[in-house]
Amino acid sequence: MNERQYWEQTKQSIIAYAEQIGIDKIGFASADPFTELKERLIEHREKGYESGFEEPDLDKRTEPGLIVEGARSLISIALAYPSKLEQPPKSEPGAYRGILCRAAWGTDYHHVLRDKLNKLAAFIAQLEPGALIESMVDTGALSDRAVAERAGLGFVGKNCSLITPEFGSWVYLGELVTNLPLPADQPVEEGCGDCNICVDACPTGALVQGGQLDAQRCIAYLTQVKDFIPDEFRGKIGNRLYGCDTCQTVCPKNRRINMTHHAEFRPDPEVAKPLLLPLLDMSNKEFKEKFGLSSSSWRGKKPIQRNAILALAHFRDKTAVPQLSRLLEGDPRPVIRGTAAWALGKIGGKEARAALCQAKEREQDREVLAEVDKGWRMLEEMAAAGNE
Repeated sequence: MNERQYWEQTKQSIIAYAEQIGIDKIGFASADPFTELKERLIEHREKGYESGFEEPDLDKRTEPGLIVEGARSLISIALAYPSKLEQPPKSEPGAYRGILCRAAWGTDYHHVLRDKLNKLAAFIAQLEPGALIESMVDTGALSDRAVAERAGLGFVGKNCSLITPEFGSWVYLGELVTNLPLPADQPVEEGCGDCNICVDACPTGALVQGGQLDAQRCIAYLTQVKDFIPDEFRGKIGNRLYGCDTCQTVCPKNRRINMTHHAEFRPDPEVAKPLLLPLLDMSNKEFKEKFGLSSSSWRGKKPIQRNAILALAHFRDKTAVPQLSRLLEGDPRPVIRGTAAWALGKIGGKEARAALCQAKEREQDREVLAEVDKGWRMLEEMAAAGNE
């Protein structure tokens, strides 16, 4: 057996084991630097498109050799997740609901993929005891999508998601970097063509022509920040509590795809689409009990509570006014008080007016006072239009 045959046999053994432990797709690529990606990332940074959640060192993001000394190969894996709730709970007046993005419906994928990658790495180490192997999921330095695209798992669409032939973009991605010279797979020769549906459907215009994402405008990013959400985006968030799936749900490649074979990713409807009002007074303990297994919990409860307040404003739910008034009066977090003030102005009514009037006299925080003023102006506009 020559060297090429040896490494091809090793690759096939890895593929067989990956299937055995429930990995849906696996692909192999060279660990050469991602030179074109680096150019795009530099442009991305210059335009201010970054979220701030990324690895700041662009060399680490594009040079696998900085992750593993002597890196020769990348191994990309994908696990498919559900896109539909079989029996979605109803959202209705007095019992309005928010929604988490599909990637956060089941058990936190970081844990599931890391477990699969650790098993795969251990198997490879048994085959090749001298191998150097490093695994990463989402928060690692490399771009999961760029690795997966090079490894032939699919192509990156205009929605900036990896689109696979079998599962569409409803996949979680992770990778291994190794110094083993494993044979590479061929990239998928496909793309979006003239289709522009996702770009046109994006609520905030975050998808830039040419396949770039302005993260500062992306609802998926905005729902995770802990500060006030800029005014121009508040009405666009709707009832989204964490993340956004619009660019995926409209994609023709995702039609009629709903993979439920991974039990850990099957959603609990009350987590995926929770009632909004109970979220406002949820304790840290209650939050961990309800959302602790979901990837939506990583930023804590404040962003989700703030988003719930925006969702109640979106629905103009008058039954929420008493709770929003209590938050405005006594919550220790300025972002929650201020967002509650804005929501009261959006919802309107005598109770909301009274709460804002009291806050004008009581509130000391300048940012919160600015939100009280915004709420008050909305009430005045309603009154002038005869709609209060």
